[in-house]
Amino acid sequence: MFEQDYVMRLIKEMVRTILKLLFHIDTDSPAAELLENKEEKESLETLLDMIDDGKINEAENRLYDLTSDTDLNSLEIALLFYSYLNDKTDDFLEVNDFSRDEIRSGLENVVDHFGLSSIAKMFLTDF
Repeated sequence: MFEQDYVMRLIKEMVRTILKLLFHIDTDSPAAELLENKEEKESLETLLDMIDDGKINEAENRLYDLTSDTDLNSLEIALLFYSYLNDKTDDFLEVNDFSRDEIRSGLENVVDHFGLSSIAKMFLTDF
């Protein structure tokens, strides 16, 4: 339990740091409203609805398709996606066959794809 809380906080702080550094967004509660582009907002909202419906793996696969190029807007969507997923309870994740470690791993993969692996290592390699 304590380890999961620690992982959850690390993920939250990593997302917050990248949003601050790259997008000049300083918030404790990243949400779809932060996106300025209507299409990006709709894409994220679709992904978040899939999470709520328990289709987490399918949503993550769509997210990977979306981030296949290195457009920073898709990075912003990915950060908001993982932030939202990270806010889900352990029970919700377990019922939907997902884990906090999978959130961490997915987030690491995305930031690495955008050349930001040093930031991920700074936050996520100690546990």
